[in-house]
Amino acid sequence: MSFFDIVKRLTGFVRPYKLLIAATLTLTLIGSCLAQVNALALEYAVNSVAALTESTDRIADGFRILTLITIVLLGKEIMVALISFSQRFFGAKLRISMSKDLALQAAKKLLTYKMAFFSEKDNDAGKLQTRVNQGAESLTRLVNNFFIDILPLAANAILALFLMFRSNIYVGFVALAIIPIFFYITYWQGKKLRGWRQNHRKYRETKSHAVLNLIQSISVIKSFNREEIEYNKQDEIQNRISENQLSTNKLSFLFDGFKSFVEQLGVVLIIILSSYFVITGQMEIGAIMLQVMLYNNVSSPIKQLQRIYDDMNDALVYAEGYFDVIDDKDKKEDTGKLKTEILDPTFVVEHVDFAYPNGTKALKDVNLTIEKGKITALVGLSGAGKTTLINLLNKFYTPSSGSITLGGVPIGDLDTTCLRDKIGIVMQKNHIFDGSIEENILYGRPDASHEEVVQAAKDAFIYDQIMDLPNQFETPATQLSGGQQQRIAIARIFLKNPPILFLDEPTASLDAIATEQIKNSIDAIKKNRTVVIISHSISQIIDADIIYAMKQGCIVESGTHEDIYKQKGVYHDIFDASARSLNIAKIAQTYDEDGDGRIDINPDFTSNRFDPDRDDHYILGDYDLI
Repeated sequence: MSFFDIVKRLTGFVRPYKLLIAATLTLTLIGSCLAQVNALALEYAVNSVAALTESTDRIADGFRILTLITIVLLGKEIMVALISFSQRFFGAKLRISMSKDLALQAAKKLLTYKMAFFSEKDNDAGKLQTRVNQGAESLTRLVNNFFIDILPLAANAILALFLMFRSNIYVGFVALAIIPIFFYITYWQGKKLRGWRQNHRKYRETKSHAVLNLIQSISVIKSFNREEIEYNKQDEIQNRISENQLSTNKLSFLFDGFKSFVEQLGVVLIIILSSYFVITGQMEIGAIMLQVMLYNNVSSPIKQLQRIYDDMNDALVYAEGYFDVIDDKDKKEDTGKLKTEILDPTFVVEHVDFAYPNGTKALKDVNLTIEKGKITALVGLSGAGKTTLINLLNKFYTPSSGSITLGGVPIGDLDTTCLRDKIGIVMQKNHIFDGSIEENILYGRPDASHEEVVQAAKDAFIYDQIMDLPNQFETPATQLSGGQQQRIAIARIFLKNPPILFLDEPTASLDAIATEQIKNSIDAIKKNRTVVIISHSISQIIDADIIYAMKQGCIVESGTHEDIYKQKGVYHDIFDASARSLNIAKIAQTYDEDGDGRIDINPDFTSNRFDPDRDDHYILGDYDLI
C-alpha cells in the first residue's frame, strides 16, 4: 500500500474528529509563529547592544532593552507552554480515540468472518493478534504524527524559511537548497530499509505466535522434558529478529551521519555568507544570529521528519497487515435473508463434498437425512469427517458442492443468526470465557434470570460443586477443572433450550459418575428434539434412531444399531473394539454371581434392563451385552 492509499483508508476513521483536528491546526499556526520569536528577539538584542556604543546613557538604554526582551521571551514561553499542553492533550485524545476505533473495527470484522478465514495458513491466532495490534498502533501513530507533529514542524520550517528570504534572499536560497538533499537522503534511507521492515513484521508475528503456542503447550512440554528444545526454538526466532534489527540500525546510523554532515554544511555556508554580507555592510551583525537560528528552525523539523518518516514506513508495512484483516472481500460469513420459524427441523444432506482452505478433502458425496425429533448418531474413526459435517450443518463452512436443506429450505437461504438460535452445540472441548461461572452460563441466554441459571446448573449436575466454592456463581470459570468446565458448557445449552442439538463427544472429559449424570441430563434434554450425536461411547450411540458410519469422509453404512452391526463393517469393528476396551467379559463375570454363564440382575442397580423377548440380550448400565 502507498502512503496515499493509507491516508484514503484512514479518512473514515479521522472524520468524526474534524473539530478536534481543526483546533489542533489553529494551535499549530500560532505555535509556528511563536517559534520564530527567539530568533527575532536575538537579532534585535544583538543589533540594539551594538548600537549602545553610540549611546550616552548605555546602562539605562541597556536596561530598557533587556527588560523588553525579557518580557517578550517570558510571555512567549508562557503562551508556548499553554499551546504545547493543548496540542499534547488534543493529540492524546485523538490517538486514544483512533486506537479504540481501529481495534473495535478489527474486532467487528473478525466476528463476521467465515470459519474458513481462521483456518488459513497465515491466520493463526498469534499472527492475527500481532497484525491487529501493531497495525492499529502504527496507524494511530501515523495520524498523531501527521496532525500533531508533521504540520507544526512543516509550518515552523516554512515560516522560518520565509523570514530567511525576507532577511536576505541569497542566504534563503542556501537553506532552500539543503532541504531537497535532506529529503532525498531520507527517501533513499526509507527505500533501503523497507525490505528489512517487512521482514521484521513477519518475525514479530512469528514471535507472537510462538510465545502463545509455548504457553498453551506448557503442560506437554514439561511432561516430555522438552524445555531445552522449546528454548532453542525461541532462541532461533529471537536471533533472526536481532540480526534483522542490527542490520536495520546499522544502515539507519549510516544515513543519519550523512544527513548530519549535510545539515552542518548548511550551517557553515550560512555563517560564511552572512558574515560576508555583514562585512560588506549589506546586513547588520545581528543578522548572523538571526539566520543561524532560523536555519536551525528549518533543519530541526526536517531532522524530526526522519523519525516521523520511519514511523510512516512502519505504518506502511503494518497497515497492509491490518487492512488485510479488516477488508471483508471473500471473508465475510454468508447469510441468507429468510428469517422464518423452523417448523420442521429435518436436515437433508445430498451429494455434499467439502474441502478445507488448505486443500484437505474432508467429505465426499455425503448423503443422509436427520429426521425431526429423532436421534442421529455419527460414528467413525478420528478424521472420518464427523465434526466437519456438523460444522456444515451449523453453517460454519459452506459445502464445496451438493446441498443441505432444513425443513425443505436450503440452509444457505436461511438467516444465519436465526438458524443458530435454534441450534445448541456441546463439543468435546468447549471454550470457557474469562468471567464468572454465571456469566459463562448466561452465554446460553443473556437475558435469563439468576434462578434460571441456577436451574441450568442443577440440570448439568454442577450446582452442588458451584455452591461449595467460596464465591459460588461469582467464581472465575477458568479456575474450574476440565470436567467442571464441560458441565458449565452443557448448562449453557440447558439455558438456551434449542430445538436442535449437536453433541460432539459431550462427555469425553468427564469421569464415570459425571458421565452417567450428564448422560441422564442429555437424555432428558434430547426428548422431542432433533439430535445429532458424535461419540465413541457405546452408551451414547446405541439408542440412536439411526446410525451413520463414516470412513474417510464418506458414509459407508447406515441403519439402526442391530441392522448396522450385522453388516460387519466399520460400525461392527468400532463397536467390538469399544466392547473389548471396556473389558465387557470381566464386567459380565462380576455380575454372574452364581457362575451359570447368565447375568444375575441386581434389582438395586436401577439402570439394568432385561429384554424379555431375548434371553441372551441385556442392557447392563451403559453397556449392551449379548
